[in-house]
Amino acid sequence: MRYLFLPGAGGAGWIWHLVVEELHRRGHDAVAVDFAAGGTNGLTEYTRQTVEAAAGSDEVVLASQSMGAFTAALAAQRLPVRGLVFLNAMIPVPGETAGEWWAATGYEDAVRRNDLAAGRDPDTGFDLETYFTHDLTAEQREELSHHEGSEAEEAFSTPCDFEAWPAVPTRVISGRDDRFFPLDFQRRVARERLGLPIDDVDGGHLANLSHPVQVADLVLSPGRTLDR
Repeated sequence: MRYLFLPGAGGAGWIWHLVVEELHRRGHDAVAVDFAAGGTNGLTEYTRQTVEAAAGSDEVVLASQSMGAFTAALAAQRLPVRGLVFLNAMIPVPGETAGEWWAATGYEDAVRRNDLAAGRDPDTGFDLETYFTHDLTAEQREELSHHEGSEAEEAFSTPCDFEAWPAVPTRVISGRDDRFFPLDFQRRVARERLGLPIDDVDGGHLANLSHPVQVADLVLSPGRTLDR
């Protein structure tokens, strides 16, 4: 069994490196896939890279973070997938683009409500440290800045051309303090799009960096069958 870890926007497989190291420590085959973000690269190229990373494995678990779920949907059609894991993920429906996902899920209203409940001004605009890296160490923030790329428009405008998620054990993991994708928002999206509950862990949008052992524990736990 090979565990493939897919990054979100920016394409940095590095965000999974602590989880991968934890799986290696426990004797598992695990690989973090780096996406070549930028230029004209998008879902087609990311899917090709994911399939290549699975070469030689008869069984694969696909774990995706944030926008990486769009690539997971396509790669799952071409790989011998035996499990799916989503972490703070943009779970798509067939034919959806990453650009359409935000309005389709009611994202803006959900974040606004969460900001107001937490005492943050929702009208100040996006701030990386506030919404993405608030629970990382200064060293992690600095290292992350050296790995992340910029997404091409194609990554947001290409329809996610898949018919359905495979009927395999699936786990949805959400950070309790994810300010970018609030917990209640993720709970609703997982229920509406997969018919599944979430498992929450400490940390924010990059819980795979701030709390890798908790994430690894859930990655290795049996998932739930998708509700058809």
